[in-house]
Amino acid sequence: MYIEKIDSPKDLKDLSIEQLSVLADEVRAGVLNRVSNHGGHVGPNLGFTEATVALHYVFNAPEDKIVFDISHQSYPHKMLTGRKEGFLDVSKINSISGYSSPLESPEYDNFEIGHTSTSVALASGLIKGRDILGGTENVIAVIGDGSLSGGEAFEGLDTVGELGTNAIIIVNDNEMSIAENHGGLYGHLRELRESKGLCANNYFKTLGFDYTYLEEGNDVGKLIEAFQKVKDIDHPIVVHIHTEKGHGYAPAVADKESWHWNFPFNLEDGSPKKQRGSGEYIPQMLGKWLFEETKRDPKLVCISAGVPAILGFNEEIRTKMGKQHIDVGIAEEEAVALASGMAKRGAHPVFTTHATFMQRTYDQLCQDLAVNGNPAVINVTGSSIYGMNDFTHICFFDIPMISHIPNLVYLAPTTYEELIAMESWAIRQEQYSVAIRVPEYGAHHAKEPVDTDYSDLNKFKVAHRGNTVAVVAAGDFYQKGEAVVKALQTDGIDATLINPRYLSGIDEALLEDLKKDHQLVATIEDGSLDGGFGERIARFYGPSDVKVLCFGVKKQLYDRYDVEEVLRENHLTDEQIVEDIKRIIK
Repeated sequence: MYIEKIDSPKDLKDLSIEQLSVLADEVRAGVLNRVSNHGGHVGPNLGFTEATVALHYVFNAPEDKIVFDISHQSYPHKMLTGRKEGFLDVSKINSISGYSSPLESPEYDNFEIGHTSTSVALASGLIKGRDILGGTENVIAVIGDGSLSGGEAFEGLDTVGELGTNAIIIVNDNEMSIAENHGGLYGHLRELRESKGLCANNYFKTLGFDYTYLEEGNDVGKLIEAFQKVKDIDHPIVVHIHTEKGHGYAPAVADKESWHWNFPFNLEDGSPKKQRGSGEYIPQMLGKWLFEETKRDPKLVCISAGVPAILGFNEEIRTKMGKQHIDVGIAEEEAVALASGMAKRGAHPVFTTHATFMQRTYDQLCQDLAVNGNPAVINVTGSSIYGMNDFTHICFFDIPMISHIPNLVYLAPTTYEELIAMESWAIRQEQYSVAIRVPEYGAHHAKEPVDTDYSDLNKFKVAHRGNTVAVVAAGDFYQKGEAVVKALQTDGIDATLINPRYLSGIDEALLEDLKKDHQLVATIEDGSLDGGFGERIARFYGPSDVKVLCFGVKKQLYDRYDVEEVLRENHLTDEQIVEDIKRIIK
């Protein structure tokens, strides 16, 4: 095997084209070994394997700088830059992350990257820095066609086109985003493909780029020839390569959307190694409800931003929804502005995406939506320490980000029934811009009827009235609050239990009333302590004799963490919370 002798890109230089083609197959086998045993991004890596081999054969990394957009297609790059054991040896798989990481390889990985549409903009900084310092290296940005719909991709291209110096943009066009592509740009890319890059209109040339097209994007020899022609070029150029997502693995080619990312599977036929639990998952349950609600409400439109699967909106469901579903591509900013405009016109828009992707929408949430007060609904999913845990995909910083935006109501349902009640109210009401923190951990159901009207803002719900201690437990962690109150009762402490429901404000009348017979208020939230919900409560009680304990997650960067360990480190286990409370009041 050639791969066994590859410890750095320099080891590729003496191989023939035929040997490099064999090496590409070996790299693909390594990728499949990893993802079949560990799970991960399948289709993006398989489709870019030959291009990665060719890039490292032609260019001279680490002197030449390569920036991978999202970097979910960087597995072959990792195998060729000293990290092959994380793909060939099952026992070492966990030593390698799923994205580019200078912490893992400061020599070959230039940035921590996990979000989309950033590679060209980051490369623009490398280009400008090189030019200022008199460098001569090539700067290469790899970007998938699905990422071109993001605004930062346009901004980066706009800047690089004007800089006018060496910049090589590899557009990896596999005709897909995670699902199918959406937006007018993709019709143009199709024209470029069909004309072999010769059509009169050319988006990239308009922005100041030279341009070349390669149809055979999975042919090592043709790729090497194309890259050799642009190496050391003195101006910006786009190399548009047509690749096949999932190339070399039949199941991934046959169902490109499902095989974008996958759980561990059997290589022989693609079947899952473990049957996924058939239990309830609230975001998917919400998706089913929204699908049915579109039949009842012709004004309801569900908005996706490249990841419709969050709500279980597969191709069949999207087709059935017709005009009542729109996917803007990986363009969350547009999704929020679109929702605001639709609400202004009288439609009932609902935009749903993960908390980590919602970070890109801060300006639109503030300006396009909340300042205007348009009654759109924003569903925030995955917002929990039980959500995604990669370095770049942490989902529990949403409360500090969203709850402090003026004129935006942020709700935290505790059960499926409360979620649907809040969702139904938010869709139908016309007073407020509303965001809803969709429960991520467990599918809990209400034990009694839930309220259906949430227009009287910031009214907390007292589930049990006791004394001495009040436990205010928000959203996903309400059930943790129930367990804490039950444990305190066994020690003779009849604690009050409160479901705050609203993360964007406090119930001052209730909190004032608690002063009469409570010494301590404990807040529990599934999110960041700094800027979190608990700080609102602590600030209210600051001048008083009531003490406040805030339980949440310390603000820091986390990577592939163990949830139970994070709970213990942050004193978030039920037992730790109970002990901390007892220590204060006794």
